[in-house]
Amino acid sequence: MRAVPTRRRVPWRPPLTRLTTAAVVAGLAVALTIAAAITGGVLGRPADPGPGDGGTAPQAYGQAPGGDTAAAIGRLQRHLRAQPRDAESWTTLGLAYVEQARLTADPSYYPKSAAALKRGLAVRPRDNDGAHAGLAALAAARHDFGTALSEADAALAINPYGQSALAVRVDALVELGRYPEAMAAAKHADAVRPGTPVFTRLAYVNELYGRTGEARRILALAASSATAPADQAYVHDQLGELAWNGGDLAGAGREFGLALRHDPGYLPAVDGRARVEAARGRTARALADHARVVAALPLPQYLTGYGELLEARGRTADARRQYAVAGSWAVLARAGGVATDLETALFEADHGNAATALAAARAEWGRRHSVHVADALGWALHASGRDAEALPYARKALATGYRNASFRYHLGMIEKSLGKRSAARRDLAAALRLDPYFSPLHAPKARAALTALGGAS
Repeated sequence: MRAVPTRRRVPWRPPLTRLTTAAVVAGLAVALTIAAAITGGVLGRPADPGPGDGGTAPQAYGQAPGGDTAAAIGRLQRHLRAQPRDAESWTTLGLAYVEQARLTADPSYYPKSAAALKRGLAVRPRDNDGAHAGLAALAAARHDFGTALSEADAALAINPYGQSALAVRVDALVELGRYPEAMAAAKHADAVRPGTPVFTRLAYVNELYGRTGEARRILALAASSATAPADQAYVHDQLGELAWNGGDLAGAGREFGLALRHDPGYLPAVDGRARVEAARGRTARALADHARVVAALPLPQYLTGYGELLEARGRTADARRQYAVAGSWAVLARAGGVATDLETALFEADHGNAATALAAARAEWGRRHSVHVADALGWALHASGRDAEALPYARKALATGYRNASFRYHLGMIEKSLGKRSAARRDLAAALRLDPYFSPLHAPKARAALTALGGAS
């Protein structure tokens, strides 16, 4: 990994990282271009610098005095009514809609983003890498990873150093399950445009291969090189997730705390802190943090996590309300062009209808073969009582070496249902060794199943 230049980096939040849910992409290009609009600067996209120059935002998004994305959108709309041939501002507006969807968990902004980005491409159809990079980010946010890859490639054919396109290309390859290509793409991006967006992706691909030590090393170097609070919060949150997934409760708590010290409003770290507090038995604090997160950002992963903690504490009616909101979001997301089959499969397998889960998982497997989709399909088949069919998919989910307690738990429960007692004991014990706190609902079930099999929990 190359050293980080001291110039300002704005982190790109990758989709579908550790929680395999519908987190919305917010890209470097979004932050840079919207920052210019918020601060009253040039409305067009800043020139994307070549190698050796990281690009500097006038101010990081969210730090511009008195500005926000909604204000930037209004300013861009007024400008474009007067200057409808400004291709760069159409691109900026499209990216602003993607950012607003991320900030509000409102997928109705995606069709608006698509219209603006396509308008920018129509106004300037040649050499418009910004519009192609924007369309790639939008496609990734909608979980259309094939389109995200093709649009990122189109952007990079024009500008090989575009950091947002380099980053989303890695995301797309990861989510398509093309891991060797994703690793090569991450290493290439690190060679030509190193920075926080690339480093976090390089770390994640290493994690998917089970190389957690290398992932931690890369993230630690990124944290030591980052200067802006937004960068620090993002990287420490990623370090917190890595520690959490390894069952390191103290390390996770420390890293989520550092993230919130840099940015007290960074909601992913608030969610991480909630999980740590729940694991420590501080339920009231955990529930308060969960409630804070879902009030501001009602995304399925947060709603389901909150609901499962409520359910584990016997508050089933309150849990159902959270699950109902998650279901409503999925309906809205589909209306906004988001493919929600992976989220639907996992949610329905645990909390809803097994047939619905299986149909959704099969549909997603028809589009892409990532480890997360393999796990979801295996678990949906198990929920449907088809464990012999489920077993190959559950094994495939762990084939890269990815250390994921939920995946290992799913495999163990499938093996238990098939009467493979020795294998089930091995994998259920491995899940609990890896992360004893992986779920307030399912970790106790793993312990009970292991005890029933004669294993030590």
